[in-house]
Amino acid sequence: MEKLSGWVIRHRLVVGLSWLVITVVGMLVAPSLSGRLQPGTHVTGPGYTANVQIARSYGGATQDPAVVVLDLPTGQTVNSPQAQAKLRAVDRGIATAAPSLRLVSYASTGSRTLVGNGGTSTIVLAYPPKPGDDMATDQIDALTRAVTAAAPGLTVHGTSLRALEAGNTTGGGNSSVTGELIIGAIGALVVLAWVFGSLLALLPLVMALISVLTMQLLVYGLTFLMPSSSPIHPAVQYIVALLGLGLSIDYSLLVVTRWREERAAGKSNDEAVRAAVQRAGHSVWFSGMVASLGLFALTVIPNSMVRGIGVSGLFIPSTATLVALTLLPAVLSKIGPRMDWPRRASRRQADSRFWTGWSKFVIKHRVASAVAGLGILAALTATAATIDISTPSSHALATAGAYTDGLHTLETDGFPSGTLTAVPVYVPKAVDAGNTVNALDTVSSLRGAAAPAGPAWHTGGSAMVIAIPYHEVGSADGGTSLADIRRSVPPGVLAGGEGAQKIDETSATYGSFPLLFALVAVVTFLLLTRGMRSVLLPAKAVLLNMLSVAASYGLLVIVFQHGIGMKELWGASTYGAIDTLAPVLIFGFLFGVSMDYEVFILARVREGYDRTGSTREGIIEGVSRTGRLVTSAALILFFALASLATANDVTVREIAMGLAFGVVLDAMVVRMLLLPALVSLFGDWNWWLPDRAARLLRLPVARSADEARPELVPQRIGEA
Repeated sequence: MEKLSGWVIRHRLVVGLSWLVITVVGMLVAPSLSGRLQPGTHVTGPGYTANVQIARSYGGATQDPAVVVLDLPTGQTVNSPQAQAKLRAVDRGIATAAPSLRLVSYASTGSRTLVGNGGTSTIVLAYPPKPGDDMATDQIDALTRAVTAAAPGLTVHGTSLRALEAGNTTGGGNSSVTGELIIGAIGALVVLAWVFGSLLALLPLVMALISVLTMQLLVYGLTFLMPSSSPIHPAVQYIVALLGLGLSIDYSLLVVTRWREERAAGKSNDEAVRAAVQRAGHSVWFSGMVASLGLFALTVIPNSMVRGIGVSGLFIPSTATLVALTLLPAVLSKIGPRMDWPRRASRRQADSRFWTGWSKFVIKHRVASAVAGLGILAALTATAATIDISTPSSHALATAGAYTDGLHTLETDGFPSGTLTAVPVYVPKAVDAGNTVNALDTVSSLRGAAAPAGPAWHTGGSAMVIAIPYHEVGSADGGTSLADIRRSVPPGVLAGGEGAQKIDETSATYGSFPLLFALVAVVTFLLLTRGMRSVLLPAKAVLLNMLSVAASYGLLVIVFQHGIGMKELWGASTYGAIDTLAPVLIFGFLFGVSMDYEVFILARVREGYDRTGSTREGIIEGVSRTGRLVTSAALILFFALASLATANDVTVREIAMGLAFGVVLDAMVVRMLLLPALVSLFGDWNWWLPDRAARLLRLPVARSADEARPELVPQRIGEA
């Protein structure tokens, strides 16, 4: 770090111009990034195998359908000549308005499965032309207009799972990355102005914006390198932008705060820059490495989308670290003193009076503080044990509006909500579709099945059958309908659909979750043991981090699964479940990010202990000098992530709020309460490192009692 800081100061013009070029290119490329991202997910399993075959022959039949509910005029049934004429007109009207759609209707099949209320109502299922196309609000509106125009006199309602989801996420929603960046930046600027009280507040924000543009540029380049089987999900653009903003500001805040402290101690500007990079720079580098570990570990999950997010996410801590250790010192060495205006802010003491008093209070009441902190984490972790990882049900998504009315009409007419997740069944050439329908009509978990007619549903001798389950496939109350279908159909027949794919994804993702957990825990423990020259402190840090992540899951369950606060925050009802990808991605991001605070605090605790030989004095010095820093960093990251929660996407919203909850909980409860309490309770055991462990980690072995105390941690992992 000393060599790096010296090189940056000597070549600050080259460093500045290089980052200027990168930033300009990033600004030019960023608008094109969204066009390079794809939502595809590839997970091997029976659902994926079926969907590959269905998509090859029947395009978007793998998607959940749009459902048009048709109520006939009073006195008419589907057997009435007038009604039959109207239903045929409905099919023609839809075919004229949207010729690429594939339709399943009573007029084309004659299936009683599609008839409700004693023959007075029926439904039409519409499938998009291509896989990945959603039958959402615009498509539903176009269908209902076409039907109303083609067959006056019918009462028409339209709905679909996608339309219900869009209606549930619209409240307060924002789909613009730029808009969310602005919201997050404003919140961060307020906190930075409170911390610095001078123009220095702008510096971390400028560094963060440069970092985010660089991250977008790197992700754009990555889209050309990733194989088509592992596309980068559109959610990456949101996550990289907002988490990158928060993490970059945190790292810059750490360096600038240390630079300011060294200046206040009487050092010249260049000396202060060197000292800040040498000391705080180690913390930034080490924190970035641990954060990268949590993201890289996502690649062990056999889910192409999770792997794509994990690889892309590596650019967040690495870019933030690079900017904080190169561009930021160059700027500080050139204009740092001029930006620290008004200068009265520079006289603020490094030790915070509030946090000094707080640390003494926690030490005095360390048992009660530990019990209180662990009690909070235990209660939230117990809540997390009730988590339901599945697709939100239609009733959870339904709030109000035309699509909710469509769902209610569907059920009033005698059709189950499982109609929204009708299961596409691929019937190969060697199997008779009629026999498949007959077999499915006897399954108790199904309303029945229909074999749509026409060339759109017959290709190369194969055919499609659509089965309608009573319960929604993939939701918490999905039941056994999918398994029943697969058990009942003849050999060679494949059952697919979005629900089947979701089930495969959940099974594959969480089947590998223990491996992800173990990999991150073990490697982090080894890194921290080498950096802190202690066994107990890393073990405590990893354990508390795991509890912190579990507690954030508990908060996620309270809000999104049970709906507490959702109406006030988003004007939407509960989702009734947690999205499949949210917990695993929250773990990957939160574990590394929250470990930053552990490193920041313990580095200063260790510095105080090494100087005084007193664990108590080390805690007081560490907390008093980092309390304001960690709190501010957590607030900045919270504002960035909270702004991300305005996105009109259930997965992104849950990830954002889970991370935002976790960051604040970790900073306030774990780092500022449990950490000092437990370190105080452990006393000198905090600094214990067996000789054998030191040799394995290639560290110097203490040779006498006087040498037993490890070397200064700040030389290895830095100081906050």
